[in-house]
Amino acid sequence: MRHLTVTLTLAALLSLCGSAFSQAGSCNGMTVGQLTSLNGFVPFQSTSFWNTDISAAPVDPNSANYINFIGSTVAFHPDFGAATIKNQTIGIPYQVVSGAQAKVPVTLGLYFDESDNGPQPIPANALIEGYPKPGNGDRHVLVLEKDGCWLYELFNASIKNGHWSADQASIWDMTINTQRPFTWTSADAAGLPVFVGLARYDEVAAGTIHHALRFTVPSSQRAFVLPATHWASTNTNPNAPPMGLRLRLKASFDISSYPADDQVILTALKTYGMILADNGSALFVSGAPDTRWNDTNLNLLKNVHASDFEVVQTATIYTPGNVPTGPSPTISSFTANPTSVSAGQPVTLSWTVSNGEYNIVGPQAGPVRGTQVVVAPTGTTTYTLYSTNQFGQTTATATVTVH
Repeated sequence: MRHLTVTLTLAALLSLCGSAFSQAGSCNGMTVGQLTSLNGFVPFQSTSFWNTDISAAPVDPNSANYINFIGSTVAFHPDFGAATIKNQTIGIPYQVVSGAQAKVPVTLGLYFDESDNGPQPIPANALIEGYPKPGNGDRHVLVLEKDGCWLYELFNASIKNGHWSADQASIWDMTINTQRPFTWTSADAAGLPVFVGLARYDEVAAGTIHHALRFTVPSSQRAFVLPATHWASTNTNPNAPPMGLRLRLKASFDISSYPADDQVILTALKTYGMILADNGSALFVSGAPDTRWNDTNLNLLKNVHASDFEVVQTATIYTPGNVPTGPSPTISSFTANPTSVSAGQPVTLSWTVSNGEYNIVGPQAGPVRGTQVVVAPTGTTTYTLYSTNQFGQTTATATVTVH
């Protein structure tokens, strides 16, 4: 039995993977609305794990064992389409909003301590996974804010009397290669962004998918490999797939007999592969629901099986015994100027942070770039700065008195 830790660094792995797609489009060029077109925009940088061409990357030495654990005869299953089942759509929906969309508070539940706090631009009519009757599934809500270029994701989301709640909330800066803190979950079990792994109708219609896809298996290992940051299992079998494992459709697999839309998906699986993101049904691959999908064509993809895939060589496999540790961000200062105002008057919040990857200010501003933001409190408010990196989160507070 081989030792599971492979000592490739991230940089070494990416250099093995060949050239990455040069990001096309712009964040603010996305079309506002539900299930709309990104007009060529690809979240994250071209060097992101999601956007890197891995068609020439080495096969993992344990590939055959991983595939056999999943089940070599298991059929590939597109978990998205145009149809509905019991008044539920198939797939994970999303919406694009502008920077003018009002930010609202989200009450956090089960995974509050591994969530991103702060207000989010979630519309009152945001699509919940499973709409129009969401039911008891994962109930994801995905919102892309195009002007600030932020991605907001909720897990097990609900709205009641106009107020949103969720068991987990993650905010992703789509302009950089953001990572959750090691061992933190996200709106996805693996600590990954959900949206970037979806097959979407707009990109298939345009003829190319420029990123990896998201998939699930019934049983995973108590381990993860980047870009995942979280495991969701007690299984220590070294042949069980760790979260973040990437499968690639074999180059020898003949796609010529498939319809053009299927060929787009199959080509992406050869070029970018698919990344293990959650426990679920075997080899279910995620996409966004859309009435324009051709379900007959999508069903032909079920003729592809696990044995048609191979595992791309991993970097370090992280288990409870070797998770990286390091310093959380340092907040040297977080101040309000002025500290006492009349209701509605502007206040400048300023901060000095080192070693932070992204910052969020609650309860009004949300995710912020730079070193200051202007707020207008209507009542005495204590603002919290949340600064996060791959090792954890640091907070600081500043109170503004409204008289």
